Amino acid sequence: MATHSHSPDSHKKWSGRVTRESDALDLERGVFRRGSPKAIARSLKRSAQHSQRRKSGPYRSAMSMLSFYINRAGTNLPAERRRTLERAKDELRTLFGRK
Repeated sequence: MATHSHSPDSHKKWSGRVTRESDALDLERGVFRRGSPKAIARSLKRSAQHSQRRKSGPYRSAMSMLSFYINRAGTNLPAERRRTLERAKDELRTLFGRK
């Protein structure tokens, strides 16, 4: 039986690696740190539309990456930052003409 030796930190690092190296999108540096929901949404839309590596449509890829980031950051996100990112979802829906 194989044993896995994972340090507690290794579980934290994989999500950062996914965000940086994902085949889904080539993200602009610091996209999730931007101050306004519109700026975050515009950047994600731009990345999704220009990506040659995504596996689904631009809207779905952009929304998936945003949701992934929110879910993985989870409890470490300050409430105000979380609200900004949640508002970015609404902005993304608007930019793609979704309800």
